[in-house]
Formats: sequence, structure tokens, C-alpha cells
Amino acid sequence: MIRFKIADQDWEFNEVHKLNYETFAEEIPQHGTNREKTLVDKFHEENNYIICLKKNLVAGMIAVRDKRPFSLDLKLDNLKEYIPGHSSICELRLLSIRKGERNRKVIQGLFQYLAQYCEQMKYDLAIISATTTQERLYKTLGFKPFGPLVGTNGARYQPMFLTPGSYFKFKNRTRVLKSTGESTNNNDKILLQPGPVKVKCEIEKAFNTEPISHRSAKFNKLLKDTEKSLCKLTNSSFAQIFMGSGTLANDHIAAQLSTIKGKGLILHNGEFGERLIDHAKRFNLEFDTLNENWGDPFNYKNIARKIKESSYSWLWFVQCETSTGILNDVESLEKICSSNDVLLCVDCISSLGIIDTDLSGVYLASGASGKALAAYPGLSFVIYNKNILPNTSIPRYLDLGYFIQSEGVPFTLSSNLLSAFNKSLQLLDVNKNRDFASGVGEIIRDRLEQMGIEILNDKPNSSPAVITFKICNNLNSIAVGEELEKQNVFLSYRSNYLSEKNLMQFALMGEYDYQDIEQALYKINQIISLNFL
Repeated sequence: MIRFKIADQDWEFNEVHKLNYETFAEEIPQHGTNREKTLVDKFHEENNYIICLKKNLVAGMIAVRDKRPFSLDLKLDNLKEYIPGHSSICELRLLSIRKGERNRKVIQGLFQYLAQYCEQMKYDLAIISATTTQERLYKTLGFKPFGPLVGTNGARYQPMFLTPGSYFKFKNRTRVLKSTGESTNNNDKILLQPGPVKVKCEIEKAFNTEPISHRSAKFNKLLKDTEKSLCKLTNSSFAQIFMGSGTLANDHIAAQLSTIKGKGLILHNGEFGERLIDHAKRFNLEFDTLNENWGDPFNYKNIARKIKESSYSWLWFVQCETSTGILNDVESLEKICSSNDVLLCVDCISSLGIIDTDLSGVYLASGASGKALAAYPGLSFVIYNKNILPNTSIPRYLDLGYFIQSEGVPFTLSSNLLSAFNKSLQLLDVNKNRDFASGVGEIIRDRLEQMGIEILNDKPNSSPAVITFKICNNLNSIAVGEELEKQNVFLSYRSNYLSEKNLMQFALMGEYDYQDIEQALYKINQIISLNFL
């Protein structure tokens, strides 16, 4: 019986060194021989070895390393000129299978485990030096050759790279590897929706800590640390956190706007822009609207012209219009408002965590703990840059100035939700999230187009985290979504603004990997191909 794992025992490492010697000193004369018949790789301390165990024998191995310089950096002067753009790269080395164990089961098992490991680590590019005798094998797996041969006479290697897209194309053609996309645990839910999102283990652990009083010094420190993290994330001066959804944060903004004299302008090009209009109406705000069709970008020249022609006190818009995925430009609107003495308010609920956003020039901005900030739903917040005083004309729970006066805790706030949110902000890497979502989004778009599915949002003007698509006319989005949920794949489709237009969404927020995406796409294709709904 054989099994595959990451080497972590001393005896396993000793076996790795022996197999390394057999392959790269005796069989391939890349290194000199020695009496000990062991070869410790120069990058051993930084390698992760995926091994095939047959009882107490290492039958095969491959090493993964993500620290620069790579082995290929030392062999090619201009490595970056040969390889595609990426956010997280690894180098694969030392592929070796013991003589007598060189069969399909071992090689496929190693690469299946390798694929799962790379997906878990969110690598979006792998490079390798393939022996010239194995180049055909690597091409079959999806690797693409680049650059000149490297190495010495008797040990020549072809540099190659592998992207997720080329790997999945191969995986779809190969039954054995396709099966690795199937979950081994029927209870593993794949959450590809705006919320709830799948959270990291560290965030779950933080949530499960013992509750503490919101009046305690420990809680106050936790709150201040979380507020500081939000300010650092957004390059802003202040943040106030509330118990409630993002809708509550927008009500806070509407309440503050009700204290400002003059007319406002609300921009909308989707469902959530229309909701801002509803917020404004409920507070009897005086405002005009400027709209584009759903999914169409704003015309910033028209906006600037309208603001100059009228006398507006404030402007309010949504940065990421989740209904379509369209991404509206904070920087352009901040410049327009700044040059015309207009206060800028922004709904950032679906953008923070995936889009690097500078809010130093805004009056008020709303956000929430879920979605791309990847914690549990239940907390919302408002970002601001100037002190705001209490106002008794505003309901107590919507009086931002009252929260500020009370140092952020006038009312009960869950320490569990706050602890989880604080941990998520500590772990947050916006650039990595954006780059990973962009790479995954390319795969999703390509595959959906291959299925003949219409994608609603145009890529250059869209968030990398939201891909909205239209289900074929002969199918119903609700029925497709429910069928996917039976198979533990959860996309966004139940909201009225989606179901009315027969739309569904991938939301790339929280924890997900390439295997989750592959599984979801595979099952969507199954449902559409069978056309039984």
C-alpha cells in the first residue's frame, strides 16, 4: 500500500537524501559520488518534500520551494523575462522515483498531491527544470518550455512553467486527475458568495474565545487595535465600529448627511446605488441622481460637468457595485469633489479587502466585517477624517458623533465578532487577494465562455472578486443554484436583483482555492450539459 504526504520525520528526510543521491549522483551525473551515498540538497532547509511512501521506503519525491533566489535564478540571468506575471511563485525540483517503482500510480499520485498543495498555498505559477528525457511528460501535465537548456553535459534540463489555467485544461482532459477536483468530504462546503464567506482557522479560533465585557479595559484595547487596523488599511484618520450589517453603516452616513445644508448627488449603476437612493429618501434628504445602465461605468466628465453646473454639498456612490461587479473609481470622484468643495461619501462594503483604496480624501465611507474582509458578518463601520459632534436630532444608534463621544462603545458590542474581525485584519493581504482573484477570475471567465455563458461585467471596469453571468434562457438561475447547493457549491443567486434577471455570481471573497473553483465550474458544466432543470 502506498500513501502520499509532506515529509516531516527524520527518517523520511534520510530516505529523501538517499533517493536524491541515487538519482542525481549515480543515475544522472549532476553531482559527485561519495561513500555515504547521501545527497543533501543545498536548499534542504527551505524545501517542502512531497513523498510517496511504500511502507518504510520513500518510493518517489518532488520538492517545492518558494524562496528566492531559485535554482533557475542561478542558471538564467533574466528569468523574469521568460515567465508570465504572477503574485505567488514556487519552484519544483528533485522529481525522483526509485527504480522498480516507476509506474503511473506513483507519478500521478505525486502530482495530484502536489496540485492540492499548490492550490492550498495559492501559488499561481510554478517553474521547473525538466530533464530533457522527461520533457514530454511535463508538457502532458500542462508545463510550457521557456528559455535555453541549462545544466551540464550528461545532465541537461529544459526550464518550464505551469499556470493554473494550463493545468486545469489538462485536468479536464484527464479522468484520473479530474477526480481530484471532487471533494473527499461531502460536508466540505465551497462558499463562492458575498457572504457568508469561508474564514481562516485563525479567525474561527479568535471568534471562539471566551466573551468579555464591552466595558472592560481588554475590550477597549481590542476595539482600538481594530480601529487602527481599519485606518491603516484605508489611509484614513478615524473609524467607528457598530453591531449590524453594512446597511446600518449606510444609515449612519445618511443620518450625517441629514445635518448638512444643501443638495446632494447620488450616482448609481446597479442595485446598491439604488439602495443608496432609498437610504436618502428615508432621511428626507434633498438630492439629484445621475445614473448609468446596470453594469455600465460612470462617465466622469459628465459627473464633473453636472457638479460644476449645480451647487451640491455632497456626493454619494458605491465603489464596487456588487450586483454587476462594476468597479467605480474613488480617485477620480475624489478629485472632482475636492476641486468643487463637495463632500464625498463612499459605500466600500464589497471592495475593502480586495481593492487597495485610499480614503484619506473622503468625508464618510461604509464597510462591513464580512465579504472581502473575510470575517464573520455582524459588524459594520464608518471611516471618517474629521471629528463629528453628537446631534440629538439623529436617533441614538445612528448618531456617529455620540459613538465618538462615547469612545466607540455607547452600546453592547460582541467581543467574539470583534476578536474575529481584528484577526482577519491582521491576516489581510489586499494585494495578494486582488492578484489571486484576478488569476482565478481569468480561469472562470474563460471556462464560462467555453460553456457559452454570457458574462455581464466587462473585465477592465470590474472588480476581480465579482463575476456576474447570465444563465441560458432555457434554464432557471434559482434551479441551477439549488442544484449546485445539493452538491455543496454555494454561489450567489437568491437576491431578487439577480433572480429577476436570471443571473448568478461568483464572489471571490474569504477562503477559497483553485480546487474549489475547478469543482464549481465542473459542476456548472455538468448541469448545463445535462440540461435537466
